[in-house]
Amino acid sequence: MFSVTSALRSWLLRLPKQTRTILLTTIYGLGAGLAAVAFQAAMSQLYQEGLVKLAKQSGTVFLLGSLALMLGGGLVAGWLMNSFCREAAGSGIPQLKAAFWKDFGHVPFRVAWVKFIAGAIQIGTGSSLGREGPSVQLAGTVASNLAGLAGEPKQKRRQGAATGAAAGLAAAFNTPLAAVTFALEEIIGDLNSRLLGSILLAGMLGALVTHGLLGPQPAFQLEPLGEPQWRSYLIVPLVAAVAGLVGVAFQRGALGLRALSQRWKPIPPWTRPAIGALICWALGVAVFFHGHTRGHLGVFGLGYGDLTDALAGKLAWDIAAVLLFTKFIATVSCYGTGGCGGIFSPNLFFGAMVGVCLSGLVNHVLPLAAGDKAVLAVVGMSATLGAVVRAPVTSVLIVFEMTHEFALVPPLMLGALVSQALSRRLLRHNFYDALLEQDGHDLDRFVPPRDLRAWQEQPASALANRNPVIADSLKPEALERLMEAYPYQRFPVVEAGALRGFLERAEVRAALKEKREPRLAEAVLCSATASLREVQERLMESPTGMVLLQNWPSGPVEGLLTLHDLLRAEMAAAERAGDDAG
Repeated sequence: MFSVTSALRSWLLRLPKQTRTILLTTIYGLGAGLAAVAFQAAMSQLYQEGLVKLAKQSGTVFLLGSLALMLGGGLVAGWLMNSFCREAAGSGIPQLKAAFWKDFGHVPFRVAWVKFIAGAIQIGTGSSLGREGPSVQLAGTVASNLAGLAGEPKQKRRQGAATGAAAGLAAAFNTPLAAVTFALEEIIGDLNSRLLGSILLAGMLGALVTHGLLGPQPAFQLEPLGEPQWRSYLIVPLVAAVAGLVGVAFQRGALGLRALSQRWKPIPPWTRPAIGALICWALGVAVFFHGHTRGHLGVFGLGYGDLTDALAGKLAWDIAAVLLFTKFIATVSCYGTGGCGGIFSPNLFFGAMVGVCLSGLVNHVLPLAAGDKAVLAVVGMSATLGAVVRAPVTSVLIVFEMTHEFALVPPLMLGALVSQALSRRLLRHNFYDALLEQDGHDLDRFVPPRDLRAWQEQPASALANRNPVIADSLKPEALERLMEAYPYQRFPVVEAGALRGFLERAEVRAALKEKREPRLAEAVLCSATASLREVQERLMESPTGMVLLQNWPSGPVEGLLTLHDLLRAEMAAAERAGDDAG
């Protein structure tokens, strides 16, 4: 195996650059698409063999069987994530974005297998989560590791991660155009990226894999709508506004519960996804057994059965209202407690139910045709998703591609304008960036601006680690604890509030062995407001390759900036500047 891989790498390196790029992108797109389709098949099969079959049994069998299934799924998924790969929790899209910028697209393979199994189990057993997040993270991870097998070093895996993400989303929803814009809008943050050609090819290949294995049909079949009537255009802003507010509420609720659940110290982390699954089960069975909503499974899993009925005009507005309320709480609970799954499908569901509810209510005053009601449901889908992910082009394209109805484009665009305005007014970040910020990632540190010169004029604090590990004692027992707790090679030393210098790991070992106080390296300082151009000069003078930020003599240490931090960010900024120039 090793010789075959080595021969393949040697052959690839001998190819012309453009040919090699096309060939590698093809490999990434096919591998990522296959991984996403396999995930979808495993998840769907588990759902059909589990909840769907249980729903056809007696009430007692369904009640107890669904409880065992969902609790077991939550516990197994939680154990897998907390035992093998915590990065597999949640959607996975923000984690892939962080890997794209911070680690040059390198993602460990364990993320792929944990995400595949945990996501398929948790969503397949009925937890109210989406498939797009696992599909994107899984596909991006597979492509990143294929890049490694092809001989790409760790610092050159961005093409693999981004093209894999596009192929994964295209395969998950059969929406290649939306997959391309999503990878550019959300992962890369630049519609003019130099990776555009590769992402287009990968998105096409991901869709072709789905066409070949699952068929070319759109995700949702609609009756021919014709041109929307003027009445529906009057209602579109209202539906988009309410659907956008639902998306805003979802983001605040899910991330608020997520922050709260991480502080549940007495509850083991691996059991928390089961708590969300239990809440989802209680709400789902309540809807399933209630007289008016009896038999509806929309609260569980993706909810595509009831969503399809809503788009076909087969769902009454009052039932849609119940499903909206219960699925909203179920999804907030499943995501907020650390579940393994995405947010696209639930938010599409919320938006459709908003459209059905409002069109049903308005119909008492302003009669609407069946086609107009379908238009409003679809506008709600796009508006809720757009408010949460704040990728307006993607939110319009994905719904258009999922329905194949061109007549929907104008109302979708109008709805996107309304939902984007609300989201930007009420939320500081989109869902994914807010999640990264909640996890302690400083977005400005690893997503560079497009202007390299402007980047160099940023203050040092923009890239610095604002919470470095500091040694506060040079006593042997304190040094031993420090060496055991942290793997770093150098530590700033601050004793009694005074900065003394840098402590190096090799010197600590020697000092402990010789039973003496360790010698300290000189600390090079600069102001937190100094420009990155000035920091570059100070780093050249530093014997440790590090600069400490200190705003005044004898003041507290404000942060730590390393040569590695600077070079990594400078490479990313240079790549983006090159994209704009191209």
